[in-house]
Amino acid sequence: MTEYASCPCGSGASLDACCKPVIDGAAKAATAEALMRSRYTAYVLQDINYLASTLHASELRDFDKNATETWARDSTWLGLEIVKTSAGAADDKEGTVEFKARYERDGVTHEHHELSRFRKIDGAWLYCGGKDVGPVQFQREAPKTGRNEPCPCGSGKKYKKCCGR
Repeated sequence: MTEYASCPCGSGASLDACCKPVIDGAAKAATAEALMRSRYTAYVLQDINYLASTLHASELRDFDKNATETWARDSTWLGLEIVKTSAGAADDKEGTVEFKARYERDGVTHEHHELSRFRKIDGAWLYCGGKDVGPVQFQREAPKTGRNEPCPCGSGKKYKKCCGR
């Protein structure tokens, strides 16, 4: 196993002080975010058994251990960004974590952006699925220029005869 100066999850703490005790079973993830971070680290460490053990029963039936192992092994993990969390604190029963995981595979850099759902059952946080977060739709801040309005470039021509062609 590769040695890490700091935990792959990006917390800034050492692996031994952060995700490793959770992955090894010596400690439980205190929050939904902590479980998310430990799951990312498990991908980096290729600990597929841990990934399976942190799945809710509803997710476990669709878990493809071989495909997950191949993905983890064939990817170079580049970093985890926690975008936001909702609930999922130590005293909550449910929570969500939006994250972006960057990785490289076959020379191409990818970003997996997901909103994950977590549930605490018998004192342990479990991953209950998620949905991909697509690109945010562009929203115009200024009103749209009409075809017969003056062109915003300042030419004095109508938009349709200038930049609107």
